[in-house]
Amino acid sequence: MPKMPQQRKLNIEELNRISIDEFKEAKKIPLVVVLDNVRSLNNVGSIFRTSDAFCIEEVILCGITAVPPNAEIRKTALGAEDSVQWRYFEDTLSAVHELKANGYTVFSIEQAENSISLESISLDKSKKYAIILGHEVHGVQQAVIDASDDCIEIPQYGTKHSLNVSVTGGIVIWNFFILLK
Repeated sequence: MPKMPQQRKLNIEELNRISIDEFKEAKKIPLVVVLDNVRSLNNVGSIFRTSDAFCIEEVILCGITAVPPNAEIRKTALGAEDSVQWRYFEDTLSAVHELKANGYTVFSIEQAENSISLESISLDKSKKYAIILGHEVHGVQQAVIDASDDCIEIPQYGTKHSLNVSVTGGIVIWNFFILLK
């Protein structure tokens, strides 16, 4: 077996990350992430961090979802709540209606009848999209699903019926990033 080249872990300075101000000015992928009553502050922070990593436009926090500044969100966001634009809506349906009025195609990420499998989704780079991630136990509200353009489901092959919200967000955001960049 050929010897692999030595790989040295990079330090933070070698990663050449942009500053918060540079991030705010950087080109974003046309994606908004909506959190529909996500109760875990760790999940909220993780979504901010993933949204920063893949340059999404905005995170919209709805209902019982906590908002920055918050020490528990910051634990997992590691400051991404300062770089990623965010807004709060008391009612998720209001956020969905505003997004649709502004030309976004809105997908609920949910296990639903006639949902689209994530592996077969195709996106148009000239369009804008929003994805909705729901409550850890109850998922996306049915009224929000009804107001969405469609549902996307991540295929699963094990014994569990769902994934953690932040894991789901990471998988879907990455998929949209690959298709829209």
